[in-house]
Amino acid sequence: MPEELTNEEWFDIVDEHDVVLRSAPRSEVHGGGYLHRATHIWVINSAGQLLVHLRAAGKEEEPLKWTSSASGHVSAGEAYEVSAVRELLEELGIDAKLTRWHKIMSGPETGYEHTELYACQSDAVPVPDPKEISEIRYLDFAALYDWLDREPTAFTHPFRAFLRWSRENAGMMVFE
Repeated sequence: MPEELTNEEWFDIVDEHDVVLRSAPRSEVHGGGYLHRATHIWVINSAGQLLVHLRAAGKEEEPLKWTSSASGHVSAGEAYEVSAVRELLEELGIDAKLTRWHKIMSGPETGYEHTELYACQSDAVPVPDPKEISEIRYLDFAALYDWLDREPTAFTHPFRAFLRWSRENAGMMVFE
């Protein structure tokens, strides 16, 4: 049943290779532990600092943990990049050109979501959605890596994975 009839988000259920099997409402996807898709977006300012946010207390998964600038599920039938643009605008009010940087295949570290990381360089003033975001900060990558080493549980699972990837692949982090 379409989202407009159920008032519930619909996601594509995918296999381990990220091939769509069928679509289902959010409650079924999460309740059944089905593989699905998500995007994370990093906003990096002209000083090279990453905008991170503290997830709102009311979030279903990993509330009050630090994570990417913006993130969210890919809706049924939606492309990763379209989702990334939408999430960045919805969560932070930022419209920017995105570059795809990395993909992590589904597993425990991503909440069973195939997750693509997009990034942009922007000094736009973010307008955080209070339903999604409790606090925002700009931090240098060195400070983030130090914090990750000292207190990994302060961060969401996928954000930890992307931070580890970025530490090992800094040379690949370029904007188109």
